[in-house]
Amino acid sequence: QVQLVESGGGWVQPGGSLRLSCAASGIIFRIYDMAWYRQGPGKQRELVASITSGGRTNYADSMKGRFTISRDNAKNTAYLQMNSLKPEDTAVYYCRKSLGDNLVSWGQGTQVTVSS
Repeated sequence: QVQLVESGGGWVQPGGSLRLSCAASGIIFRIYDMAWYRQGPGKQRELVASITSGGRTNYADSMKGRFTISRDNAKNTAYLQMNSLKPEDTAVYYCRKSLGDNLVSWGQGTQVTVSS
């Protein structure tokens, strides 16, 4: 059974940092592309960052320089390091795995709230 479990969300003040984790099970993690998406209040789900099975990364423009996606294949885990957080980063953050456009699965999401 495929499972993606996000953790690490919470409340943080503007300018703060959080590190999200996505632990995968039931898959051969190293062959999958991984991505983080987010959905803010009243907004559509949007791509935050992605990392291919080979380690190539891609970021949404508003996250470049602040967020870093990484993966540890030995731990079957993907990460999202978020720095210089802003109130507009408040959202539910979701982990996604895919093999090209196929075999897509999502985690349940983790809430990130940025406020003073």
